[in-house]
Amino acid sequence: MPHRVAVLALDGLLPFELGIPHRIFGRSLEPAPGNKGAKLYEVVTCSIRPPGPVRTDSDYAILVEHGPEALATADTVVIPASYELGPVFEEGRLTEELAAALALIRPGTRMVSICTGSYVLAAAGYLDGRPATTHWSSADHFQRLFPQVQVDPDVLFIDDGDVLTSAGVAAGIDLCLHLVRRDHGAAVANEIARRTVVPPHRDGGQAQYIHRPVPEPQFATTTAARAWALGRLDRPIQLRDMARQESMSVRTFTRRFREEVGASPGQWLTQQRVERARHLLETSDLSIDQVARDAGFGTATSLRQHLQAALGVPPTVYRRTFRASADTP
Repeated sequence: MPHRVAVLALDGLLPFELGIPHRIFGRSLEPAPGNKGAKLYEVVTCSIRPPGPVRTDSDYAILVEHGPEALATADTVVIPASYELGPVFEEGRLTEELAAALALIRPGTRMVSICTGSYVLAAAGYLDGRPATTHWSSADHFQRLFPQVQVDPDVLFIDDGDVLTSAGVAAGIDLCLHLVRRDHGAAVANEIARRTVVPPHRDGGQAQYIHRPVPEPQFATTTAARAWALGRLDRPIQLRDMARQESMSVRTFTRRFREEVGASPGQWLTQQRVERARHLLETSDLSIDQVARDAGFGTATSLRQHLQAALGVPPTVYRRTFRASADTP
């Protein structure tokens, strides 16, 4: 059976965020020729009330065909943002209706929030003592309301195992792609990202707010340097060499790169090499030493250290996990 995802639609919801889980999970397929593989997830939208209309923050409502009972069958529950959270947002407490609906969720169900959906998770106690994030503009209020939560206002999303939180809007796409990657590997996540026409991977620790995400026309960008680096990840790449691709000083290039990407050149290179290593581990029979060389880590020891830091598992375990998943009928 596909992994069942229940998306909880609350009054005042943002339609864009409601649609993210359906677009990412609902279009994720098993790898197969012609993209005819079976669906990996079953996505349903539910309300805390019996089936019927749910208000949005726009000039229309949506008709939700499932009531709260759908939460009891979910493997993952996703709570998008809402602008009508009432006492959840104002006092940090659940309404009786919302509490009754959440009580139907089975122990061990994976809980996910997009943007200020984190308020619901916090009010329900899911975030007590845990790291979490939310939209940067609400982070201070969120921390005051829920002092027991370890709030990080700067990152795109936080994966704390069975509870995951994301920042606003597009960070919800990043988090859902991250979950697909975690569940089924980089190849599946990259394919759905390509079809959705979004970047296949933005690291969760990347900054939420980039001061100049779209450079003014008179400014040079770092696009050519990034393309140059991606074409030679298996070789040593020096910061000065990247800067030279844009005819910039190292200092100017580093500042411009962080403004555009939200990470330093070194952090970005490590992220790209980890992604390259994941792809090779999932799709090739190369030895760990060869994967390390092809991804630019040089040695198996370096690869092991970086993969352990990024994913929490060594290369052999990562490969075995996804090979076993691929061989499962």
